Amino acid sequence: MDPLAHTLVGASLAELSLKQRSAMAVPTLVLGANAPDIDALTILMGGDLSLGFRRGWTHGVLAMMLLPVIMTGLMLLIERIAARCRGRPPRARAGPLLGLSYIAVLTHPALDWLNTYGIRLLMPFDNTWFYGDALFIVDPWIWLLGATTVVLARTRSGPSIGAWLVLGVVVTSLVTAYPGAPAAARLLWFTGIACIVGLRLWGGLQHQLPRLATGCLAGALVYIIVMVGSSRVATHQVRTWLAARDNSPVVIMAAPLPANPFARDIVVADDQHYHFLELDWLANEPIRIVSPSIDRTPHGPVVEAALAAPHIQGLITWIRFPAYEVEETPTGYRVSITDVRYVRRVGTNLGTAVVELDRNLHVR
Repeated sequence: MDPLAHTLVGASLAELSLKQRSAMAVPTLVLGANAPDIDALTILMGGDLSLGFRRGWTHGVLAMMLLPVIMTGLMLLIERIAARCRGRPPRARAGPLLGLSYIAVLTHPALDWLNTYGIRLLMPFDNTWFYGDALFIVDPWIWLLGATTVVLARTRSGPSIGAWLVLGVVVTSLVTAYPGAPAAARLLWFTGIACIVGLRLWGGLQHQLPRLATGCLAGALVYIIVMVGSSRVATHQVRTWLAARDNSPVVIMAAPLPANPFARDIVVADDQHYHFLELDWLANEPIRIVSPSIDRTPHGPVVEAALAAPHIQGLITWIRFPAYEVEETPTGYRVSITDVRYVRRVGTNLGTAVVELDRNLHVR
């Protein structure tokens, strides 16, 4: 999930009266909910390195054991330095902070597993990717549910109100500008924003924030469970639909669409092709073909040589549904590698690489 979703979840947890457990509880929960994304710094060392490292070491079981301990030590150190500067005794308690750190850090892989990007939960012992295929990587309904309590709790001054207004405008522009978002989703988003603003102006829930946080987090959990189940139902429906057409799929991915819980973007991999469907439970014909099929025939020697190129090893580690296009050039071959999860829909360079080979299949 995106950093805003992780942050809002951590901040919402703080409003469950957890912030009263110890000094530094709020920053521990917020920073802990984002801590595994420290691997995002690898983007500074190159995009391919980042693809190979992201959602690996810092998102695996070893990091889940060590990161909370590191977070606790860091928070205790910061609080003790602040206490010394202010001439007072330290107030942070190690035990409660360690417990809060574990809660916050563990929310991160749980959320990241939910989308199609995937996560390597067993790192560094096993490089296997796990995919929930349940939530789009940016989910506005998680934002709304997470922001409800946090906005009410964190708008007690002019600067904080201004900051939330700016953030609200930015995220609203993202939600409403995405061409795939249905009109009903836009209407629901504006309704949700209006409700948050109305609750803040009313002020009647300011003394019941723990109860409100419990309700919002419970609502988010129910929504996630429904979305996970819906993707499994979609996979079953597509498999049945294909069986009636004598198609035997090897893998089916029922991916969520942005802001639309009633539809799925379907990728079907059979022995020779990728097929692209859309399932819409509100349509008269729920399943339809949306794009031409793409060939996924076995690798030839040109593709195998391209896959050995040093500058794409991160991509090879990360790629889930690879497709290859070989073009002969005057001096050799150009091999284009794509991951059909994203290139077809998003239209970005994510999951895309080009390898130039000479006539002897050496990387140039």
